[in-house]
Amino acid sequence: MNEDTIAAVSTAWGESGIAIIRLSGPDSVLLADGLFKSRSTLAESPARSMRYGHILDPTGEFIDEVLAVRFKAPHSYTGEDMAEIHCHGGTMAARKTLEKLVELGARHAEPGEFTRRAFLNGRIDLAQAESVLGIIRARSDKALSSAARSLRGELSTSVRNLRERLLHLSAILEASFDFPEEDVPLPQMPEIVPDLERLRTEAESLFQRCRDGQILREGIRVAIVGCPNVGKSSLLNALLQESRAIVTAIPGTTRDVIEAVLTHRGVPIRLADTAGIRTPADLIEEAGIAQTLAAVKESDIKLWVLDGSRPFGPEDRLVEEQLQGERFLVLVNKTDLSQALDLDRFESLHPGIRCLLVSAKTGKGIDQLKEEIVRSVSSGGILEEACNASARQVEELRTASALLAEALQAGSLDLAANCLRDCRLALERFLGISADADLLDLIFSQFCLGK
Repeated sequence: MNEDTIAAVSTAWGESGIAIIRLSGPDSVLLADGLFKSRSTLAESPARSMRYGHILDPTGEFIDEVLAVRFKAPHSYTGEDMAEIHCHGGTMAARKTLEKLVELGARHAEPGEFTRRAFLNGRIDLAQAESVLGIIRARSDKALSSAARSLRGELSTSVRNLRERLLHLSAILEASFDFPEEDVPLPQMPEIVPDLERLRTEAESLFQRCRDGQILREGIRVAIVGCPNVGKSSLLNALLQESRAIVTAIPGTTRDVIEAVLTHRGVPIRLADTAGIRTPADLIEEAGIAQTLAAVKESDIKLWVLDGSRPFGPEDRLVEEQLQGERFLVLVNKTDLSQALDLDRFESLHPGIRCLLVSAKTGKGIDQLKEEIVRSVSSGGILEEACNASARQVEELRTASALLAEALQAGSLDLAANCLRDCRLALERFLGISADADLLDLIFSQFCLGK
């Protein structure tokens, strides 16, 4: 249990109806009572019972009319004694109240410190702690629902069950290695293969669900690329159903990367309209193309836009060179015009690549494009069972699944046992069982103050 008491404004700064100042630690109620004046003190009030009163600084100056409440350990968000002061929204009343609490002995909370204390005090595990950030950042109903399930412990329970079964199998192998004098029967590799296969299948399923959950959490990063004047900005506007980018008949109108977000089937799609790729005419266009190439590298999927009203040309080939080894969809735009692109020849030269016919002007194919973006990135296009997960969590499950696959191919019990041991460590890092201070610092630094 922490010996210091922390304080922070847990609501967003700015004009609002209410601002909440939160305290956690052994002196939370004592410090709050140093400012809160009512018919009875918070210490004398029942826990979880809201009290009406006023905030007065130590000199007796009136600051605000407030409500206050206390929470008794361990039945609080952090598992510690806590207090909250609900004052009027805006900047000054909340800021002044916080300043006076610090003068009385509270410490300014670090980002995510309240949730970090909840984790350290055993109120939640690390996966649940990270799901709090998922709820805060949710941009759709599906993302919120997925994060809420993780906060309730659904994901943690699945990973914990997998770890327990892994421990059981590891114990059998380790016992036979470490205590040969006890005549513990040594299983043969074929005997443990069915167990390994079941564990591998379960780990891979969890990995895929978390990978899909990461899509719900972070969104699909989509770069719209192509040579100048193929209709990239018009396509962005058609997807958003609003005029977000400037559209003209002049090639090279877009110089900077223009970003926007839409939600389709509960999935955030983060669009980046980029400068046309060609030999730059000046330094400004050269800088814009450099930004385009950076956006291509950072995106999950690329939309390569071709102009169906003109033949495939040298500038299109230049775009194709930049997309080598990348994951992309081909969009044939301007299908409302007379077609000059030899689509059959293009598809014969690019086997396995499916072309979508669209018109940014009429809206043809736009809904199908949204479906294709979500389907191409999610596992089988099904996101209903996705688990809200961070990039760190996805990577730990990817590691666990790969190690179980390696154990299946090990060929010997000692190599398989080493893989199981490393797999167990990955799952323990996922849950926070073996998390070190640097990892916790990295995770909780992403939180806002007051959470």
